[in-house]
Amino acid sequence: MKPSHSVAMSAPVLTDFDAILDTRSPSEYAEDHIPDAVSAPVLEDDERAAVGTLYKQVSQFDARKLGAALLAKNVARHVGTLFKDKGPGWRPLVYCWRGGKRSAAMAHILREIGWDASTLEGGYKAYRRWVVGQLQTLPGRFDFRVVQGATGSGKSRLLAALREAGAQVLDLEALAAHRGSVLGDLPGRPQPSQKWFDSLLLKELSALDAARPVYVEGESRKIGQVQVPEALIGNMRASECIVLEADAETRVALLLDEYRHFLADTKSLEAQLDCLVGLHGREKVNAWKSLAARGEWREFVARLLVEHYDPAYRRSSASNFARLPQAEIVRIASPDEASFARAARSLLARRAEAVPA
Repeated sequence: MKPSHSVAMSAPVLTDFDAILDTRSPSEYAEDHIPDAVSAPVLEDDERAAVGTLYKQVSQFDARKLGAALLAKNVARHVGTLFKDKGPGWRPLVYCWRGGKRSAAMAHILREIGWDASTLEGGYKAYRRWVVGQLQTLPGRFDFRVVQGATGSGKSRLLAALREAGAQVLDLEALAAHRGSVLGDLPGRPQPSQKWFDSLLLKELSALDAARPVYVEGESRKIGQVQVPEALIGNMRASECIVLEADAETRVALLLDEYRHFLADTKSLEAQLDCLVGLHGREKVNAWKSLAARGEWREFVARLLVEHYDPAYRRSSASNFARLPQAEIVRIASPDEASFARAARSLLARRAEAVPA
């Protein structure tokens, strides 16, 4: 059965079509879009600005005439490039900001060619409302196992090992492109916008099986600059905990690996450390900077753990995770991957939660 020319936003809409086409400008697409949607702008950013200026300063008629000419040029380019290999049975879903002229114009042209193109009612705004609504309810369906542990104990590595061993994992720091601490920026990976983080998170949650436990790292409400939805944080903080423990030498080794980009860029490191002056005072922060400047990295990391990270972890975890006192302890013997793999397999074997081979 062929879809109507306009469809309402729902979960099946995201999989019912051969492609999803985002006709908004590149900057709108960059801030957020339906996951897996193809950017097919009918107006580039500068063209959209020019049409808008003409609309305000000259006349609606002149703006529409210019917009139509630019739209026709751009859609023609997409037909000859993005869509050139699509056969007659191709079924795309097209959306713009509100489900108005931009998506309607492209869908009309595609239908005239012979493709069964539909538009999304309400456009991106309808999609965004749907995302916000889903993130208020979907996290409550899952049984989370929250991996806790002091900074440097290897929580992200255990999550990776658990996933490799067959467990369900939600890696929030990977989605946020941030390790969740003052030195958590990932080199060469800017954080997503809040809206794009939400889209990625919803896609990840939607792929999980609510009948099986989900392992997740205990996080603050913010990971870098992005906010974790309240419903997810609330469920995590009421969930069962697992505490990862590692000796000081292992933790220092793991953090040195994570901080290796700072070894060649002490200016960036010093800028991040300055964020802690209000908490620890200039004298202590300058002492950390001196260790880094002299290349005394092991001492630098060890002091940062004892003087900043460990007290912060104790304060945060004790007050935010109600079931932490009953947590199972998982000990990591060394920073080697094999140690995390053994820990993950052992944990899942005790709980019989691994997926059968």
